[in-house]
Amino acid sequence: MPHTLHYQMTLPRSIDETFAFFAEAGNLEKITPPELCFRIVSRRPLTLAEGTEIDYRLRLFRIPFGWRTRISRWQPPRLFVDQQIRGPYRLWVHTHTFEAIDEGTRITDRVDYRLPLFPFGEPAFPWVRLELDRIFRFRRLAIIRLLGRADANEPFAIAPPLPAAK
Repeated sequence: MPHTLHYQMTLPRSIDETFAFFAEAGNLEKITPPELCFRIVSRRPLTLAEGTEIDYRLRLFRIPFGWRTRISRWQPPRLFVDQQIRGPYRLWVHTHTFEAIDEGTRITDRVDYRLPLFPFGEPAFPWVRLELDRIFRFRRLAIIRLLGRADANEPFAIAPPLPAAK
């Protein structure tokens, strides 16, 4: 069963500055909760472009696992998409969009995902969704800390949810 996450925030930075931050693969470690022990294991320096593959190691509840993603679309400074090619999900497609607005840059994250072991994995959906919301909340605060304050009145999650990608 497909699921979709959708988050949005605004930063008081130019689209070029904001995209450059996300184009530096090492910054992903800085915006991931430390208890996940997230680290990039691919050889560095990494140059992100369409087709770039990145290997990670992380832990969830003390269980280590690997994850590999591929940049499937790369359109600086407006968009990039990373897709899981090996990892814990049956499907993981994370679309990052950047839009220049008067206040700076609007960042939108859309994640289309499927849990493993369908249909047996579906009972874990509420727990997985809470965990992903927690990770993206941490990510939002880390981005604000590193790049500047977002609009304090801006909601964290956008409703209604977007339809899942096909």
